[in-house]
Amino acid sequence: MVKCLILGGGQGKRLFPLTRDRSKPAVPIAGKYRLIDISISNCINSNLRNIFVLTQFNSASLNRHIHNTYRFDYFAGTYVEILAAEQTQENKEWFQGTADAVRKNLSHLNLKEDEDVLILSGDHLYKMDYHDLINFHRQRDADLTVSVVPVPLSVVKEFGILQFDAKMRIKAFREKPSLETELRTVRIKKEFQKKLGLKNSELYFASMGVYVFKADALIEALESTEDMDFGMQVIPHAIGKLKSYGFIFRDYWRDIGTIKAFYEENIAMTQKNPKFDFFSEDRIVFTHPRFLPPAKIENSQIKDSLITEGCIIMGAKIEHSVIGLRSIIKHGSTIKKSVVMGADFYEKPRVGSQGVISIGVGENTVIENAIVDKNARIGHNVVINNLGLIRDFDGENYYIRDGIVIVPKNAVIPDNTKI
Repeated sequence: MVKCLILGGGQGKRLFPLTRDRSKPAVPIAGKYRLIDISISNCINSNLRNIFVLTQFNSASLNRHIHNTYRFDYFAGTYVEILAAEQTQENKEWFQGTADAVRKNLSHLNLKEDEDVLILSGDHLYKMDYHDLINFHRQRDADLTVSVVPVPLSVVKEFGILQFDAKMRIKAFREKPSLETELRTVRIKKEFQKKLGLKNSELYFASMGVYVFKADALIEALESTEDMDFGMQVIPHAIGKLKSYGFIFRDYWRDIGTIKAFYEENIAMTQKNPKFDFFSEDRIVFTHPRFLPPAKIENSQIKDSLITEGCIIMGAKIEHSVIGLRSIIKHGSTIKKSVVMGADFYEKPRVGSQGVISIGVGENTVIENAIVDKNARIGHNVVINNLGLIRDFDGENYYIRDGIVIVPKNAVIPDNTKI
């Protein structure tokens, strides 16, 4: 049997302000999904049905989403169980890292000697049949297998980089290397690249944050040290002690850990042939069924965009954008290269509400290169497109990160505002 552990993540500082009110895995993506849906769907599509999600920071919306979405037949032997951070008589502290989170939940996992444990992150974008990884792991009788992807030099500083021998046994690990002396030791050799059919350029094997452990090896690795983090501590230390291999994943994968990555991936999904898309019958991405009405589009121009259920778009122009659930966009507004997350509910008309800004996008408003979080109220004649070309800034009711304007959840942008 394989037990799957999905790590709910820490504070998600690099995704702030999208993580101001929610955890990283609960961040909406592609208009109607949550990031956690990717990992859970990969497990279900791989017929792995014993799934635990470890949560701590801002976990209320994530817990609610999992509870409302992944309900299975009592007799099917399938479950997605939340393991929330807790204080006990033995331990008064919260989770101190990814490894510490698993260590503190070992008693809840009830691991058996002959089981394998698949450890995943809840904020990555990819489709993977985990059986390929698990079979690789078992065929080599490995204690630990780390799934890796080839990456170019330009992004090496963002990842843990591994080096292998000809049989894919792990020889070395470098966490976010930057010095040439470090890079030289972990660079993929040209002959190895040719054997794997990789392009002839400077490439490195980066850890995906996807690990398979034998149950007893995982328990030993966690109980023999006080290491708090898998990527920076447990994995590097385990390589010298455990029989450790690397599995090469040959499809698309990306870490959605920053505002820039989140924005780019959403906008990329509006392209004709995106590297990741949700239109697949054999690798379905599951999410909460909401039973919303179809989108209603009146006298509007829409080009290369994703429009989700329950939207009402009236006389607007939308290009290369993602329009989330229950979005209301009014006459004369233009939205380009933006992510509008929509709303959690439909707002009832108010008596005597003249001058009150409603949830959604008002009339004659322009939004470009922006992310508008849920339940935001954007008035009439507003312009949001980073007019000053600012890279990073914290405003009263908006933020700028990597040049992208973010309107946070529940924010109000008054009429005639220019950002």
